[in-house]
Amino acid sequence: MQNKIAYQIEHSPSYASLRLDLQPNQTVVVESGAMAAMDSCIKMQSKMKGGLMKGVGRMLSGESLFLSEFTAKNKPGQLFLSPGIPGDIQHYYLNGKGLMIQSSGFVASGNEVNIDTNFQGFKGFFSGESLFLIRATGQGDIWLSSYGGILEIPVEGDYVVDTGYIVAFEDTLDYNVEVIGGLSFKNLKTGILGGEGLVCRFRGEGKLWIQSRQLVSLLNFLDPFRPLKSSGN
Repeated sequence: MQNKIAYQIEHSPSYASLRLDLQPNQTVVVESGAMAAMDSCIKMQSKMKGGLMKGVGRMLSGESLFLSEFTAKNKPGQLFLSPGIPGDIQHYYLNGKGLMIQSSGFVASGNEVNIDTNFQGFKGFFSGESLFLIRATGQGDIWLSSYGGILEIPVEGDYVVDTGYIVAFEDTLDYNVEVIGGLSFKNLKTGILGGEGLVCRFRGEGKLWIQSRQLVSLLNFLDPFRPLKSSGN
């Protein structure tokens, strides 16, 4: 079993980056494109983690088809990772419990962690975000990213979160996506087309992580400022 990976989260929570201090021959799995810098002793190998079908599943969920393995060959080395969206990074150590992660939230993990996609059907459709959640199992370190800061919430019983703010949750929690304010044609239409008024109700005991901002809200804010082609062009 691989040892725990020494790490440091820097510039949190607005522009967090991750520094991993790898021991000789220690390997970490990283989302494609997240590497910012590294010592020359670290070697990278891109591969489809889990084979072709699992790789295709990640691609359909908005993730890269490939994950990258970074190994410190024969001596220690530092690896710097930077998520594509400004925000926070959260560490979690898997040890018996599984972790469900929003699409695009995975940053890196130890080599003993299994990363897979879990099709959520209409649960994902009504969330207005994507059809997929990533499921992490096994034992080892894992790092998640968000847009905005990350807040950890211990759930005991019921808890309700807007679907656009979910970062990750332990698989000891069950969940259902609901239309806030009750089920009606008007509310359902608004939820499907605009992603508004939809919440996720969690039940059980476990940890939940939410982000302090929603990327869709930023995109909606910026949309009126987009340059448009003139009709004469």
